[in-house]
Amino acid sequence: MFNLKIFIPTIIFLFLLIITSFVKNQTRIIEKNLYKLNKKIALKTKDINESQLDFYFLTSPGEIEKKIKNLDQNKYFPINHSKIFSDFSNFKKIQKQISAFDNNHEKKTKEN
Repeated sequence: MFNLKIFIPTIIFLFLLIITSFVKNQTRIIEKNLYKLNKKIALKTKDINESQLDFYFLTSPGEIEKKIKNLDQNKYFPINHSKIFSDFSNFKKIQKQISAFDNNHEKKTKEN
């Protein structure tokens, strides 16, 4: 009934057609991912170049000299360890104590 000479090439053609479609779709997906990654790489490269430019500018001897002169005029002092908080809850607790102290102090000054 079936002519074997027509049946086998038809099956092979259909198989190759399906495989070609699958490969084409997978290639398209990979190309989209590559395009997105290349975009990200370009942005990161631009950021690195700008950061390097900022670094070279800010660490140039002239800029450092300006910063030292500015620091000399403002008379900066180091922060005491008692003013550095390792946790926000410690800061809130001390703020409550300070506000309670201020409220008590205000009441005493009003009474006098």
